[in-house]
Amino acid sequence: MIASPSRLRTLRDYIRWAVSRFHAEQLFFGHGTDNAWDEARQLVLGALHLPWQMADHYLDCRLEDDECEALHELLRRRIEERVPTAYLLGQAWFCGLPFVVDERVLIPRSPIAELIEQRFEPWLAQEPARILDLCTGSGCIGIACAYEFGAAEVVLADLSYEALEVANRNIEQHELEERVYTVQGDGFEGLPGQRFDLIVSNPPYVDAEDFADMPAEYRHEPALGLACGADGLDLVRRMLAEAADHLTDNGVLIVEVGNSQVHVQALYPEVDFTWLEFQRGGHGVFLLAASQCRAHQALFRQRLAVA
Repeated sequence: MIASPSRLRTLRDYIRWAVSRFHAEQLFFGHGTDNAWDEARQLVLGALHLPWQMADHYLDCRLEDDECEALHELLRRRIEERVPTAYLLGQAWFCGLPFVVDERVLIPRSPIAELIEQRFEPWLAQEPARILDLCTGSGCIGIACAYEFGAAEVVLADLSYEALEVANRNIEQHELEERVYTVQGDGFEGLPGQRFDLIVSNPPYVDAEDFADMPAEYRHEPALGLACGADGLDLVRRMLAEAADHLTDNGVLIVEVGNSQVHVQALYPEVDFTWLEFQRGGHGVFLLAASQCRAHQALFRQRLAVA
């Protein structure tokens, strides 16, 4: 049971109590934080529209009754319903940028953020003129790319109309309507004849075993954005078979497959994938140059046909 709001009066009270309850209830942290303290601070301060980096002496400020009641309800939902904090707040951060999120899209958390911040160095031969964020969800990857490459046209593509509604809200929020737009379609099907200098994708890739074992927090996210067949590669196989037709001569394909890296390596032992490394953690992101996609396209199509 949640403690009575009348017994918790300050920001510090709520954060301290939340940390204790999060530990006691064995919540899972994987949607922007990795520990109970950061999760509690994010939820409490975010719910009251206070900055994350506020000085600690402000934590002793007393809350109004209506603030206590609202915060109490959010904490109840986080603990009892296992709703991720980002959904409770309606906001997540990616590459230092705020994004609107709700249960129509995955919560941004891809290690690809680190690549964007590094402008994909040293992998791009030149600054990209056209970028595709395939399986865009909230649009966070493509929009963050638009910030880094200020002259690029960026396409956000997704199968889900509902996800694209969120992505369009984020395009408007960041005032990028002149360079960033959405396309609905299954994989590349909404992009006939279009080519890109950079294709980045965080597609659904969770295999059946991992999906069955996911913590309760992930059940609030759309299954369409997570699970993708027994080995998690139903969509990735199609992407690889078609990528060469959508890359410019010096284009680059970057795809996150997470734990399904083992399935990619087992399915395509002949392909020399570049598996990228991350200083801040993360794994299972591969890179292929356009020349590699062309060289192996027959193989990719063959493996797709027998899947």
